Amino acid sequence: MSAQALHAAILTDPLREALDAATAQINSLVLGKPREVRLALTTLLAGGHLLIEDLPGLGKTTLARAMSATMGLDFQRMQFTSDLLPSDILGVSIFDPTAREFRFHAGPVFTQMLLADEINRAPPRTQSALLEAMAEHQVTVDGTSHTLPQPFFVIATQNPVDLAGTFPLPDSQLDRFLLRLQLGYPDAIAEKAMLSGSDRREMISQVLPKLSTDDVIALRQAVARVHGSDALIAYVQALMAESRRHHGIRVGLSPRAGLALLQGARAHALIGGRNHALPEDVQAIFIQVAAHRIVPEAESESRDRLAASILTSVPVD
Repeated sequence: MSAQALHAAILTDPLREALDAATAQINSLVLGKPREVRLALTTLLAGGHLLIEDLPGLGKTTLARAMSATMGLDFQRMQFTSDLLPSDILGVSIFDPTAREFRFHAGPVFTQMLLADEINRAPPRTQSALLEAMAEHQVTVDGTSHTLPQPFFVIATQNPVDLAGTFPLPDSQLDRFLLRLQLGYPDAIAEKAMLSGSDRREMISQVLPKLSTDDVIALRQAVARVHGSDALIAYVQALMAESRRHHGIRVGLSPRAGLALLQGARAHALIGGRNHALPEDVQAIFIQVAAHRIVPEAESESRDRLAASILTSVPVD
């Protein structure tokens, strides 16, 4: 790719300004978490799904609602429980005696942004009901496929310490999430602003969208045009190869994880105002993309620590 093509504008000026305004608005609602907000936007624009693993009360729902309100997306929240059935998520066919036929009644998954709250409280059968939706952007009920609205984005949350009554997500389900992140406690300045300011839910209800559905789709299409050089691809391959032989890891990263890493790096670069992805973009998201996909040899081993060790073991040529 020529230098002229490398620096050619991918986004129009109005769309770039709208993206920057959307980022600023979300940061004004989710205080003190600019890095986490950027990672969440990276996931959305890359066409993936987001898993947030953290303690209650740290802003997971606030982040989801702030994103949907700012991006102009339809939003549904589902509280996952032990008695939740797949039909409660996907929908069900009900017989219409007047028409003498079954009619499909869509479930809450038919939205643009779905918050699956405490997803690990639902049994495996219910968790797996989301697999087709997340992978294929469609659901199949009674042999009939139904296409989901676009864009379709799942934010799932789970509590890392409350294990009573939970069902750990299987590897196949974890692999559907492009990124896994933690919000953590706010710093003192952000916490003071929250305590002395207005209620976040009230603020979110009053904000105006900075982007439209068409804008989000256009941004996703622009991500695909962000340049990833041969050197960058080689760097990603080196990280994947290291994950498969790294001490303490039983199962390393799959090719699908490599595709997710590249797509995420492109989205991260686009949000940062660049038309080409750099090793810094890969490094910025690597732990969040890789940690939940690798399988340690010892269950007590930290996946985040192993992912960080892989990152430091592979030099940038």
